Amino acid sequence: MKQWKKLGHILIEEQILTPVAVARLLAIAKRHNTRFGWTLEDLGLVTGDELAKALARQFELRRVTNLVNGSYSQELLNTFTVEFVLEQVVFPLKLEDKVLVVAVADPTDLKTLHNFGANHGVQIMPCVASRREIHEAICTFYLGKNIQESKQTTVLVVDDDVLIQTILRDMLNSHGYRVVIAKDGIEGFRETIACRPQIILTDKVMPKLDGFALLSSLKAIPEFRAIPVILISDKMTDDDEARVFRMGFFDYIPKPIKEITLISRIERALGRYE
Repeated sequence: MKQWKKLGHILIEEQILTPVAVARLLAIAKRHNTRFGWTLEDLGLVTGDELAKALARQFELRRVTNLVNGSYSQELLNTFTVEFVLEQVVFPLKLEDKVLVVAVADPTDLKTLHNFGANHGVQIMPCVASRREIHEAICTFYLGKNIQESKQTTVLVVDDDVLIQTILRDMLNSHGYRVVIAKDGIEGFRETIACRPQIILTDKVMPKLDGFALLSSLKAIPEFRAIPVILISDKMTDDDEARVFRMGFFDYIPKPIKEITLISRIERALGRYE
């Protein structure tokens, strides 16, 4: 079995990181059970392009860029579901003669992709792209949206009640927050990908995808696991409250919503996120 050069060694050779930094960051990644490369990118120690270039070199794969400017047939896009591309952080590039070329952000674990190929009678040919490039392509070609990041702190409000939407928007706007509205869990999931909010406020009961299902969907995507999600709900029992925190919600806000409670919860969540 071929022995690949370790990512840390490549980054040291490229003079992007020092040996001491690599050792310390490896310990951090192990402690948090996260990918070493993604830990570096999340901490701002390497750019997405630098990481993709290093991973391509490590595994001797082709590096691809500008995915969003490509042309992809609907038949090709239908090869993978939107849930699959989001969870695996992959994007189909070309299918010809039973060879499926796929952009991947993490070439360290291709087992799921190769299992997919075996089950569908195609050979998987991976190449490397940055997470951002893949997410931009997913947003554009699967979700019909463009990624819209803002310098303002963005709060995504997911609620099917127009009155609650208005109340929350007015409260948050008055404190300088940028507010994005989604009317159900499915739309909330899409807006999370497109607008990259720092905080998500979600109602518990909604059509299509409720607050609990939305949280579970977000937790399945490595990119979004760290975003604090706050549940908005009517009065809850002790058992309900325990379930909320056990599932991974950062906090909950009871109805009727008080402005001082809302802002204090937002500020506390931002302190953890930052």
